[in-house]
Amino acid sequence: MPFISKIQRQTDYNRFPPSTPIVIDNGASYFRIGWAGETEPRVIFRNIVQRPRHKSTGETVTIVGDHDPALLKYFDCTRSGPRSAFDSNVVFQFEIMEYILDFAFDRLGANGSRIDHPILITECVCNPVYSRSKMAELLFETYGVRSVAFGVDAVFSYKYNQLHGICEKDGLAICPGFTTTHVIPFVDGEPVYKGCCRTNIGGYTDYLKQLLSLKYPHHMARFTWEKVEDLKMEHCYIAPDYALEAQLFQKGGKEAEDKTRCWQLPWVPLPTEEPPSEEEIARKAAIRERQGQRLREMAEAKRSSRINELENQLHGLEFLLQQLGQVQEEDIPSFLSETAKGEPKPEQAENEEKADSCTSDKYPLINVPDNMLTPDQLKEKKRQIFLKTTTEGRQRAKQKCVEEELERERKTQQDEERRLENPQLYLEQMHTKYKELYEKIELRKRLKTNGGHTNGSNSGGVGRGERLNAAQRERMRLLTTAAFDRGKGEDTFGAKDEDWQLYKLMGKDNDDDDDGADEDEAELARVSSRLQEIDSTFVPKLEPTASQPAITEVPHVRPLTKEDFQIVLGVERFRCPEILFHPNLVGIDQVGLDEMTGVSIRRLPSKDKALENRLTSSVFMTGGCSLFPGINERLEAGIRMLRPCGSPIKVARALDPVLDAWRGASLYAANSRFHQQTFSRADYYEKGEDWLRRYQVRYTL
Repeated sequence: MPFISKIQRQTDYNRFPPSTPIVIDNGASYFRIGWAGETEPRVIFRNIVQRPRHKSTGETVTIVGDHDPALLKYFDCTRSGPRSAFDSNVVFQFEIMEYILDFAFDRLGANGSRIDHPILITECVCNPVYSRSKMAELLFETYGVRSVAFGVDAVFSYKYNQLHGICEKDGLAICPGFTTTHVIPFVDGEPVYKGCCRTNIGGYTDYLKQLLSLKYPHHMARFTWEKVEDLKMEHCYIAPDYALEAQLFQKGGKEAEDKTRCWQLPWVPLPTEEPPSEEEIARKAAIRERQGQRLREMAEAKRSSRINELENQLHGLEFLLQQLGQVQEEDIPSFLSETAKGEPKPEQAENEEKADSCTSDKYPLINVPDNMLTPDQLKEKKRQIFLKTTTEGRQRAKQKCVEEELERERKTQQDEERRLENPQLYLEQMHTKYKELYEKIELRKRLKTNGGHTNGSNSGGVGRGERLNAAQRERMRLLTTAAFDRGKGEDTFGAKDEDWQLYKLMGKDNDDDDDGADEDEAELARVSSRLQEIDSTFVPKLEPTASQPAITEVPHVRPLTKEDFQIVLGVERFRCPEILFHPNLVGIDQVGLDEMTGVSIRRLPSKDKALENRLTSSVFMTGGCSLFPGINERLEAGIRMLRPCGSPIKVARALDPVLDAWRGASLYAANSRFHQQTFSRADYYEKGEDWLRRYQVRYTL
């Protein structure tokens, strides 16, 4: 089960007399503090410190232990991650340790900075004297404690379970902790530190977090340390045979599926679009029918207009044939020429007469000779000529626009007639034309960008000379030649007539590849617009820009489903704890738990076979990692392979591998002879660090 923190501030601190010891289990993972003689610690929290900045004020705050995720939105935690005072189960950051002790004593109920109680604090096996000395200095100088005693957490757990008959006086205590694993042999109820063994393998929360992050990179933010710790404690187990278990999952099947666990992340399904109802389908069909009827009526009207126009032309030709029958054969050419010239139509003649009258009225001085005008009239004549020329230019431009509009209408009419004759063929022709125009424009752009490279690779390494066409390269050659020839001496360019001819040649920058580019793009736009009108499924291709590169293929995006938010734990369930027995899986060249027992037994000064049998017959497991299912059976099988045949082997787990260390220390500190195992501040200053090197408490009181 996941570990639960308790950080509620206690209110009965003053009820305990100064002689009551305070018991601290200073683990690398969790910090536990309480009063001697009690069965449960008062305060439990993670042994970490974090110092983020407040987002609004910029003030740095100190967060000790577990934090409320709802409060972290007010702090910037990107520059300050969780920090621990431990390095491989040894305290070395005493500044962080001071923050942790301040928080612990405050949660215990202490009002001032002075702690007037003896303290029993746990440490790792064979703790360096420097770490022990600094811890004593911190407790004496900062908090003014009466006396201090140091003890090993695994030993307290062993002694506590020995009282309950779980283990014997002679045995082996194996403690797989948060960052390290220790094996401590016990002889006559006391630890033999010369036979201890240690490896740098312990809780594998970070390893499981790394595996899940590699497997599900899109959900890395979900894998917080606390959540991965919960997943580890709830789902991980020790495989009896790692190779066989891996093969089982590799083959798949019912058994592997039963051992697989799934963690469902929060997921909200996308709203599903309901299919259109029958009324909606009928309404859209009626709209399409009306649109089709309107198009058919328009086409019929245009067809009737065209028939009338052709009939008029036919009547005119018949009338001309009748006139030709009355004309002599030798006069036919002259008659046809006069008929072709014809007389202006009444409307045209009327417009010309109006234009002539308006011109004579607006510009009366234009047709008057200059010798008959005064100087002022000459100036007015020039102004009238300018106005007349400008007006005529505007009229010609307007007439040209009208003619172009008529031409477009004619082409549109022809396209519509072709479409009505064979819609399917017309649509295919329009798509083919659009594709050809688009490819033509794209090819021109690639040629302009990459020169002669037409393989479609838009390489940025080509030079400017490769991007120029023949005319532009000739112009660059002329410029280079002129600069080379004229730069040797005095600059006399322009003194000769041929220099100006060369200047004209260099001034030309004709790009033959760009001829008709504007017309092609305009035609492409017209065809695209036409296709959008007649084909509802047509999607024009986007033109690439500088900020938006060309997209050759639109990626298909699959909608997210419930399965995309599931974290499946398969081989990870037994792969992570397997490093306790095979540390080489994570690149650590050390022995596993089963081999550590053999190493510890060989380090004992006594080579008594009976003692070795007594030790293996009482193998005691404590620590958080001993909670995993199957660890006792796996450890017993591993030790049996190392010991002689017939050796007694028994592996037992602590009653509570997590809290038994603190409970054992609490019983030890409640003993009336506990004060004989402590040392005061005066002893520390009088005897110094060398005395701390030899200091060891006696666990049997």
